[in-house]
Amino acid sequence: MDRGTDARNFLLGNVIPLKFGYVGVVNRSQEDINFNRSVKDALAFEEKYFLTLPAYHGLAHCCGVPQLAKKLNMILLKHVTNMLPGLKTRINAQLVAVAKEHAAYGDTVESVAGQGVKLLNILRKYCEAFSSMVEGKNRVSTDKLSGGARIHYIFQSIFVKSLEEIDPCKSISDEDIRTTIQNSGGPKGAMFLPEVPFEILVRKQIGRLLDPSLQCAQFIYDELIKISHSCLISELQKFPALKKRLSEVVCSFLRDGLRPAETMITHIIEMEMDYINTSHPSFVGGTKVVELAKHEVLPPKTSASLSGRKDGTIVGSEIQLAAERSQKSRAVFARDAIRRASVEAETSLTGGNQIGNSQVGESSSKLPSIIPLKEPPITLKPSETEQDATEVAVVKLLIKSYYDIVRKNIEDAIPKAVMHFLVNHTKRDLHNFLIRKLYRENLLNELMRETDEVLMRRQRIQEMLEILEQAHRTLEEFPFEVDKLEKGYNLTEHATGLSKIHGVSGDSTNVIYTSSPNCYSPHRASHMVL
Repeated sequence: MDRGTDARNFLLGNVIPLKFGYVGVVNRSQEDINFNRSVKDALAFEEKYFLTLPAYHGLAHCCGVPQLAKKLNMILLKHVTNMLPGLKTRINAQLVAVAKEHAAYGDTVESVAGQGVKLLNILRKYCEAFSSMVEGKNRVSTDKLSGGARIHYIFQSIFVKSLEEIDPCKSISDEDIRTTIQNSGGPKGAMFLPEVPFEILVRKQIGRLLDPSLQCAQFIYDELIKISHSCLISELQKFPALKKRLSEVVCSFLRDGLRPAETMITHIIEMEMDYINTSHPSFVGGTKVVELAKHEVLPPKTSASLSGRKDGTIVGSEIQLAAERSQKSRAVFARDAIRRASVEAETSLTGGNQIGNSQVGESSSKLPSIIPLKEPPITLKPSETEQDATEVAVVKLLIKSYYDIVRKNIEDAIPKAVMHFLVNHTKRDLHNFLIRKLYRENLLNELMRETDEVLMRRQRIQEMLEILEQAHRTLEEFPFEVDKLEKGYNLTEHATGLSKIHGVSGDSTNVIYTSSPNCYSPHRASHMVL
């Protein structure tokens, strides 16, 4: 401002109002700069200037460099105070994350004893993580099945469901059953339905359960391999040699556990094939199966006529009676054949030779040409009769009944065998096996060697952790210095009248108050600016 003018209306905000208002200051003149007048003297001159001019009476709060510095600092402090809670939260979160990562990397271990202790801790944590994933005690996923839940799914939704969908008679044709029945009778044929065809055919169907049972064990083995690969991923990334060797040892251990599981599964199937227990309480046989077979073989009209009788005769009894009559007729036919053979033998012994010779002589002249028989083909197919249809139906029912018994046994026994020899065996003995294979003094340096990337990453994390800890301490001390600042300003203590605030402002009076000589005219003693 030139002499004879003042800035009172500006300072009061009457001309151009501003949100934070105005502060008037007196800059150093060119003469002050030429004579190297100190900043303290300049501030004293400024204070005297505002006190002596009547126009600025009552405006001490917005006049002078100390008031400007105070106002700017209070604006800054208010902004920092508003930002402080969020800033503290972010720094604390980063500090926790970096500290956690630093703890995961740990310190570099050089001694053999230290490496051994670290290796044992890694193996222990690995086995604990493996068991937790199998038992479902780790972090539970909400988007997909994992760990032991997948093992249960394989047992119940894949293995058991697949066995229940198998039709034991689908792969056996009626012709196969008739062939088996007639072959079991030999040259005499079968008067009654023998057990041999049933046992031959049902053993064949039981044997079909071996492949899906072994496949189930293989599925569980694959799941355990997946679980082993997902244990301590971040921990093992630091030791590539240990990670590779550990994976090889675990796979070898699981393969060793799979072999006895497969052997036990084979024995279970063979036991079911070796002894066909037709005395099982759930097995449907005897007269009951004959009744069921007759119902399947009889035409619908016959069944309707039998069921529509008024005398209340039980259909099953009639079917059984018909079966007994059929068996009696066969027996009678066999006795008649035996009686005729006996009579012919007696006749031949009592002179039948003479009669026979004369008859042959007499009939030789009347004998027609010999009728040749057709030679049997190389491949013979069984003949089909009405009785065969009943027998085929009976065999099918017997196979289905006994197969259901065996299927339920297999559905229960195979998961138990897999869990015992493979899953639980791994949980029990994996830790000791890993120690025997990996905890060796000649392997420690190789297994516990870290990569260069890990070493550099550990150093960067250490530096970042120190920076964050320093920032945390600064923020914790900051509110106390704000209280100290608000107590007042003393020009005798500091050139600007402000106390020094750690981390917010420094002793930069030369920067704030030094101006270029080109900014002022030499004829002016002092300059006031807003």
